[in-house]
Amino acid sequence: MPGISGSEIKDIRKALNMTQKEFSDFTGVSKPTIERWEADKSPVTGPIVPFLTLLRWQPSLTRRAELPEKRLRLRLIYMYESIICTVIDVDETLRQVEIHNYADSVMLRAFGPNTEPTYEEYEEFLESRCFPPTRDKMKLELERLSIPFYDPLLIIEKTEGRMAEDRFWIRIEK
Repeated sequence: MPGISGSEIKDIRKALNMTQKEFSDFTGVSKPTIERWEADKSPVTGPIVPFLTLLRWQPSLTRRAELPEKRLRLRLIYMYESIICTVIDVDETLRQVEIHNYADSVMLRAFGPNTEPTYEEYEEFLESRCFPPTRDKMKLELERLSIPFYDPLLIIEKTEGRMAEDRFWIRIEK
């Protein structure tokens, strides 16, 4: 695989209007590494090259990779392994839900093809990521999780919404 020069990396970073620190955070590479790459005369090789090449030709991808500003009280990030699929912002008091899908495939999205879920659909989604309230020996499971009563959000906080046999999970930010 061919490499990419330090000056090309610097040009890409500047075209994205990012400081070295911002570019470091965005790419997941340390700031000293970015500094070394930009100063070094030898080409940079490795798995970062296709990503930087893609950014050179499609700089708008950075906007797609940014999380939207949190507008409501609670944020759930629906993940597939380490990939963000859907960001769900919720205000439980006002019963408002806003989502932002990052996955192109509706199979990976929290609400499938639905881009404007209702609060009731949000509640159904939460329950779908938990064991059912009718589960045999549910009280024992709640006790094991140190949860006083069946509440899908509390269960997800304890289990990250992980279900047997799938790789989806939920990160909660309050």
